Amino acid sequence: MTETTPGWLTSDDLEMSRARMPILYVEAVPVRVDDSGEVTSIGLLLRIGPEGTVSRALVSGRVLHHERVRDALLRHLEKDLGPVALPRVPASLQPFTVAEYFPTQGVTPFHDPRQHAVSLAYIVPVAGDCRPRQDALDLVWFSPQEASSELVQNEMPGGQGVLLKQALAHVGCLS
Repeated sequence: MTETTPGWLTSDDLEMSRARMPILYVEAVPVRVDDSGEVTSIGLLLRIGPEGTVSRALVSGRVLHHERVRDALLRHLEKDLGPVALPRVPASLQPFTVAEYFPTQGVTPFHDPRQHAVSLAYIVPVAGDCRPRQDALDLVWFSPQEASSELVQNEMPGGQGVLLKQALAHVGCLS
């Protein structure tokens, strides 16, 4: 089957690309903030993996060919949180960190057995009604203390727990 939508790769083309070069991703940590801009809660998706395991995850996805990073971030936020999440993408698209996922464990804290991926990570305040779509079962809001707990960290595969802790530190929520 030929994919006719510009920017999308067929499954075979994606597999071949993943084997040969890093793939660019965006990741978003959805947060709720109070009137003074302090983070009050962090939204984590509840997903079922291909092997049937339940895990927590950040909003994440590939940047398509000829797609701006801002557009990719908005597309994945809408896809995972719903059309009325009302995300406030930062005016500056400088990520709070860059996560490098390797197919070999131990190179960095981040691991993706499918590929070498480079992910630009953002903290994105959302003000609207978040209703997970696509393959997410639910979206659960955690306090910063709950999100940094060992229990929640252990539910996040591939090093996303490390990324979440970096986000919490970036906004001053880790003691």
